[in-house]
Amino acid sequence: MNTPRTNGQRLLAYGCLALSMSLVGCYVALSKPLVATFPVLLLAWLRFGIAGLAMPHWLRRPADEPPMTRRTRGLVFLESFLGNFMFSLCMLFGVSMTSAVSAGVIMASLPAVVAVASWMFLRERITARIVTAIGCAAVGIGLLALTPAHAAAPDAPKVAMPWLGNLLVFCAVLCEAAYAVIGKSLTGRLGPRRISSLINLWGFVLSTPFGIWLALRFDFGAVHAGTWLLLVAYALAASIWTVWLWMTGLRHVPAAKAGVFAVMLPVSAALVGVLVLGETLSQLQVLAFALALLGVVLATWPARRG
Repeated sequence: MNTPRTNGQRLLAYGCLALSMSLVGCYVALSKPLVATFPVLLLAWLRFGIAGLAMPHWLRRPADEPPMTRRTRGLVFLESFLGNFMFSLCMLFGVSMTSAVSAGVIMASLPAVVAVASWMFLRERITARIVTAIGCAAVGIGLLALTPAHAAAPDAPKVAMPWLGNLLVFCAVLCEAAYAVIGKSLTGRLGPRRISSLINLWGFVLSTPFGIWLALRFDFGAVHAGTWLLLVAYALAASIWTVWLWMTGLRHVPAAKAGVFAVMLPVSAALVGVLVLGETLSQLQVLAFALALLGVVLATWPARRG
C-alpha cells in the first residue's frame, strides 16, 4: 500500500515531468518572435552564452565522479553538436518558416523517432504498438503538407516556405532523438547537471565564430526590453530548467511512464501558437494534431505486465 509520502513524491514527479515538456513546447513556439528579431546563429550564440553565465558552478566535477575518458568526451561533443547546436539551428530556422502549431505537431513524433533510434543503435525491441505510433505520427506530419500556408491570424505575417520549415523542424526531431540515445550512454558516466553545463559550453564554442561575426553587424539598440526578457527566459528554459525538471521527475517515475508526458510538448506549443501568437487551427491541423497525439500515447503508454 502506498504511503502519503510516496503518493506526494509521485504527484510532485508528475508535475515536474509535465512542466518540463510544457516549457519545451512553449519555447519552441515563443522562439518564433525571437527569430524575427535576431539572426538564427546570433540567437543560438546568445542563448548558450546567457545559460552559461547562469550555471558555471555546474561545470565542476564532483568528488565521486571519475575523470572523463576519451570516449566520454566524444559522446559529450556529439551530444552537444547534434542535440544542442544542430537542434537549435534546425528548430529556429524551421519555426521561422512555418507556424508554431505545425512545429508542435511535428515535435509530437519525437517519442516514436526515439524508439526507432533506440532500436537501430541500442538494439531495443520495437513492439507492434510502437510501429502503429510511428504510422500515426507519419500520417499526421503528411497532413501538414496539405495545410494552407496562411493558417494564421489575418494580420499576422505569412510564413515563407512552410514545407521547408516543417522539414527543418523534423530534422530537429532527429537531432533530439540522437540527443536522447547518446544521453543514455552519458547518464551512467556523468551527472545531469554536469552534462547540461558541458553540452551548453560546447554549443557556445561552436556558435561563437558565427555569433561574433553577426553581433558586429547587428543593431542591439533596436531590440525592445520585452524581447530581451523573452530571450533570457528562452535561454534559461532551453538549457537549464527543462533538463533539471525532467531529471528530477525521473527519480520517482519509470522512464516508460515518464515518456507519456511528452504529450505536453505539442499541446503547449499549439496553445502558445493559438493564444499568444494569434494563429488558428485549421481542420487538417486538428486532424494532424490528433493523430500525432495518438502516436505519442501509443508510443509511451506502459505495457501490461504478464
